[in-house]
Amino acid sequence: MNESGQMLEALGRSEMFQRYKRAYNEATAMPLALRSVAAWQLPFRGQRNENAWCALMSNESPTCAACLQLQEKLAQGAMDGPTTLTCVYGLCETAVPVKLGRRTIGFLQTGQVFRQKPTGAAFKRALGTAAELGVKLESAAAKKAYFETPVVSQRKLDSFTGLLAEFADHLAVKSNQLSMQLANAEPPVITTAKQFIREHFTEDLSLGQVAGTVHISAFYFCKLFKRATGLTFTEFLSRLRTEKAKELLLNPNLRVSEIAYEVGFQSLTHFNRVFRRIAGLSPTNYRALLPGRRMTAGVQQETTADLGEPSRLSIPVATINE
Repeated sequence: MNESGQMLEALGRSEMFQRYKRAYNEATAMPLALRSVAAWQLPFRGQRNENAWCALMSNESPTCAACLQLQEKLAQGAMDGPTTLTCVYGLCETAVPVKLGRRTIGFLQTGQVFRQKPTGAAFKRALGTAAELGVKLESAAAKKAYFETPVVSQRKLDSFTGLLAEFADHLAVKSNQLSMQLANAEPPVITTAKQFIREHFTEDLSLGQVAGTVHISAFYFCKLFKRATGLTFTEFLSRLRTEKAKELLLNPNLRVSEIAYEVGFQSLTHFNRVFRRIAGLSPTNYRALLPGRRMTAGVQQETTADLGEPSRLSIPVATINE
């Protein structure tokens, strides 16, 4: 799903839109839909206040195609402002653009109403149009649905359109807020990759292997991962292994060499080097500093000599463990 699709989905789920939709349905007896620019579907299908005649037509493939063509024209016409079009059966629908910045990302759509009271002659013409499209309707059910269609004067329709335009402005503000949230959100491929790393960090894990699990190139994954986490893949993996090693160092029965291999390092030398760089001191000295252990003079001397700066024990690991 692209950004516009994500935005429309988020707006549609928002409490603000749901409250407005319920109020609009009650006040106007008309349906209301929030549809995307590229939607190739009937926006009111199965929704509250869907017109009975339109529902009847939507079950017939030829006339349904005619309705879809109207939706496409309506979308094209409403890119820059509210637009109302009339279908082949005389019912009108209105679309109001919803924008993200200057870009139209969707529409508030309403309608399925007559602007004038239906007549017997108009009904016959509607049946004729349906027949021309290859659809034969059961007269009693079709007549009932046709004449139960709401009638909304042009003046009222203009007023309702004005209300939708005002609400579209509120949705535009909301869409800008959501856009900022989406921009700051972690890409799904990175979330998936981090989960895979957490599940397999004790193995001999490579950048290419992780990139392959999310189906992107190693080069692009490397850039995306650094941008999302602030760490390279290697650094992320090293810190994850180091944090696990800190936990295992609490167990006095485990040798440092055992811990090194347990958390995924292929050599004790590499483990010592990485642990010292991240934690600020060697694994042995880190263990000596744990509560309940005495710090020997040798440990203190090494700590003082090796650090030369505040201990890195407090380095944030939220990115790793979140």
